[in-house]
Amino acid sequence: MADLKREDILEWVKAAPALELAELVKEMEEVFGVSAAAPVAAAAPAAGEVAAVEEKDSFDVVIASAGGTKIQVIKVVRELDSSLGLKEAKDLVDSAPKAVLTGVNKEKADEAKAKLEEAGATVEVK
Repeated sequence: MADLKREDILEWVKAAPALELAELVKEMEEVFGVSAAAPVAAAAPAAGEVAAVEEKDSFDVVIASAGGTKIQVIKVVRELDSSLGLKEAKDLVDSAPKAVLTGVNKEKADEAKAKLEEAGATVEVK
């Protein structure tokens, strides 16, 4: 065995059939207690961690529940979205959970949440 050189092994690997190489990899994993896939799996979470650090700049304000003062909540919904008529605002509140505002900045989302909660609604900012 001492007369084998690295170049000889590389030449054998280049010429060996793929099935035989796959079997060799499996045997090496068993003998040495390692996995050939481990380095790839370890790199994947790093990308997810970077994405988690990025701050979100677009938010949705969602009414989870109108609460006991539905009329007040409807008034606030119409105030927040002036394009809604009385019927559309009522339908939106009745179909909770439903987005009232979408794609707004953090400040506007927090302001809308405060107004809706003051009117008695349960609100989430997503």
